[in-house]
Amino acid sequence: MAIAPLLSSNLLAVLPQQWQMLSFLAFLPILLLSFLVLTRSRHGSSKGVRLPPGPARLPILGNLHQLGTLPHRSLRDLARKHGPVMLLRLGTVPAVVVSSAEAAREVMKVHDTDCCSRPASPGPRLLSYLKDVAFAPYDEYWREMRKLFIVELLSMRRVKAAWYAREQQVDKLLEDLQRMGPKPVALNDHIFGLADGIVGTVAFGNIYGTEQFAQKKHFQHVLDEAMDMLVSFSAEDFFPNVTGRFVDRVTGLVNRRERIFKELDAFYEMVIDQHMDPERPKAENGGDLVDVLINLWKEHQGTLQFTRDHVKAMIMNTFIGGIDTSSVTMLWAMSELIRKPQVLKKAQEEAAPATLLLPRETLRDVKIGGYDVPAKTRLFVNAWAVGRDPASWTDAEEFNPDRFEALRDVDVNGAHYELIPFGAGRRICPGLAMGMANVEFTLANLLCCFDWSLPEGMKPEDVSMDEAGGLTFHRKTPLVLVPTRYTRSESSNNGAC
Repeated sequence: MAIAPLLSSNLLAVLPQQWQMLSFLAFLPILLLSFLVLTRSRHGSSKGVRLPPGPARLPILGNLHQLGTLPHRSLRDLARKHGPVMLLRLGTVPAVVVSSAEAAREVMKVHDTDCCSRPASPGPRLLSYLKDVAFAPYDEYWREMRKLFIVELLSMRRVKAAWYAREQQVDKLLEDLQRMGPKPVALNDHIFGLADGIVGTVAFGNIYGTEQFAQKKHFQHVLDEAMDMLVSFSAEDFFPNVTGRFVDRVTGLVNRRERIFKELDAFYEMVIDQHMDPERPKAENGGDLVDVLINLWKEHQGTLQFTRDHVKAMIMNTFIGGIDTSSVTMLWAMSELIRKPQVLKKAQEEAAPATLLLPRETLRDVKIGGYDVPAKTRLFVNAWAVGRDPASWTDAEEFNPDRFEALRDVDVNGAHYELIPFGAGRRICPGLAMGMANVEFTLANLLCCFDWSLPEGMKPEDVSMDEAGGLTFHRKTPLVLVPTRYTRSESSNNGAC
């Protein structure tokens, strides 16, 4: 999916062919007028300012046409020409792209307080009820919400409390794979089902996945639609004025957004009502995530006025952030391992049984890499490019876990800017502990309990590593592997699965 297809193709794709040119000509004056007004309003404000370099841009689209279907790769290629701090114009929106560890450190540490807000985007704005953590702008409200989110919902205490759900879902996955026998298995559905089961049980309790929770399939379908909408962009994202809103309405995006919101809202209402039912059995160990949120709503502790909409927003953040990212990480890890049999073997012997970050927005004028970055500029930290920067890594494009044997002090907790899958600074992912626990526990069990091979006739180099774009970059094709029961070598003392 393209992160930013041409504005005209978004609009014209839904119109009859004979009207396409006429429609484009009709909208062209509106777009041009918007561009001229914005340009004039900003003219003169950049005198004496040293802006970052960047590629030449078109008058209206800016650099949108250069992003392609895989923006992280396109942006990395552009950065190789223009430098690790690069200025783009996405429609009428200025954007700075950061592609090195040092520049990322400046954004997320040196100037963190100036670069930690979020741009307003119509999709997240609606689906988050303006009361969430992931998409909210930086202010006192966000600080209070993040503190609550971490202390009450994502602390190590709650991660440990989720152990039963994690163990239950992993056991189910292992049993399913063993029951299928040594034949090709498409791992995608199994891995996504596991992540959904863990997060769903933590959020809604053990009823999730049972017959009593009949709405699960519909919820998953609508959630997939919501995720698809959140990771794509609308015309209003790049033309934040009447023009962008008009185009989104004509293309049907506004109606689709409102339909998804209504369906999710109805589901959240049903879940809250179920949890508040006086006939419901008393929850054990503090209850599930929704129980905790409802208690916060009822108690009214602190300065934050927690409401029913806050409960819904937190449910949305938990599912959006907890399922897709961890599932994709596990699938890419298995994809890399199956292409390097010697690395897979080493990981099996050692394991004991058991892309682009969300955009930021500058609050004030700052200097990044010696360049001036004005306030209200979008900031994209290309974590994918940073993790493959030859200045930081030898053989940066190679999958080589052994490199970390000599770099034991490098971790993913936001202190080492060469490796920032969870981000860093004030906007580091609050679900880091939960995500790491889910990914590590699942991968360790998959590697210890099964030997993995390719379907007959396939060689490691035949495994497709093509990507499909989005906020998280999925495999373009399903990962099909053959699991067989793994027998550990006698020299290994890690036990059996």
